[in-house]
Order: sequence, then C-alpha cells, then structure tokens
Amino acid sequence: MKAERKKRLEVAGLKVGSADEFLALTADESALVSLRLSLAEQVRHRRLRLRYSQAELARRIGSSQSRIAKLEAAESDVSLDLLFRALFATGAKMRDVHKIFTAV
Repeated sequence: MKAERKKRLEVAGLKVGSADEFLALTADESALVSLRLSLAEQVRHRRLRLRYSQAELARRIGSSQSRIAKLEAAESDVSLDLLFRALFATGAKMRDVHKIFTAV
C-alpha cells in the first residue's frame, strides 16, 4: 500500500496492517497459507496453459470439477495431497515444486 493512502486511512481512524496481523497468524500458519496460494495459482496457470478444463484436470486425477474449482480458489478444505496431484498432472516436476517452496 502506498504511504500516502496508508496515512489517510490512519488519519481517518482506521488501523492498517497485514492479513497475517489481522488474522493473528503464526509464522507457520502464514507460510502454509502462502504455500497453498502459490500451489493453487500454479495449478491454475499450468491448467490454462495446457488448455485443460477444470473437468479434464479432475478426470486426470480422479476428482471432480467442483474440487478443482475449490483447489484453484485455495480453499482450506482442499488437501495438500490433491494440490500436489493436480500440479503433477499438469506436468510439473520436482524442480518446479522446489521453486514454489523457495518463493514462499
């Protein structure tokens, strides 16, 4: 956020901070949220690049279209196992996973 906007909000009596501060996340919880978001973003990006529909990706990993939609929205009830299965089904390799982990 730009400093000028932050100052205007604070002058108006609003508290400005991060999502981590607002949700009182620990460092580990914050890292897990970041990992889920990164994995979900990569799955969606790779799926679109391959021109797979959500239904096609679901078929390839034995899931449903609605689970893929939830996966791409990084919903917390989607397992990390499903995130990784979807990522690998789009052709990702371990080096791609390593890049995601080092970016988080």
